Amino acid sequence: MAGGRPRAFDVDEVLDRALEVFWRQGYEGTGISDLTRAMGINPPSLYGAFGNKEGLFKRVLDHYADGPARYIREAFAEPDARRVVERLLHGAADATTRPDCPPGCLTVQGGLAASAGSEAARDELTARRAAGEVALRLRLEKARADGELPADADPADLARYFITVYQGVAVQSAGGATREELHRVVDLAMGAWPAGPAAG
Repeated sequence: MAGGRPRAFDVDEVLDRALEVFWRQGYEGTGISDLTRAMGINPPSLYGAFGNKEGLFKRVLDHYADGPARYIREAFAEPDARRVVERLLHGAADATTRPDCPPGCLTVQGGLAASAGSEAARDELTARRAAGEVALRLRLEKARADGELPADADPADLARYFITVYQGVAVQSAGGATREELHRVVDLAMGAWPAGPAAG
């Protein structure tokens, strides 16, 4: 067989198409036939390039992080911790209501319902969400150490709170909340930011 033949498709392009299918239908609701139809490739090409549906989903998640969700990485590059959180939450409000994308967030909605055969995908999404919370907690711990947060602020509780708001933005957008409504929610949530510099 011509195993060494170059692929006859653009990987980024087919990942874009697979991303939209997973985003609209979730992991559980997406079949191989849905993917091959959207991607314009046959099943052997899909398996040859990505291994299986789970392997493709992981590639799609990485593609999502570099594309529609790159605002997350950009938010963490902000030098001020409050600005990190503001940009993360306002970025979520913008990204989950883009007219050129499905509503909501792939990593929040993609694996909410999962049968026994889809546990690996659900676990992958859970691990990625948990890693996001850990990253935010570490950034807030640094902010407290640097005096950006009061000494009695709890970085773990703050991280959990703001991640809960972040995920709520995604769920609300999928349910039809407008971009303006979500930005107002973010503004209210930022009222929970601890006031005052570190003591001393």
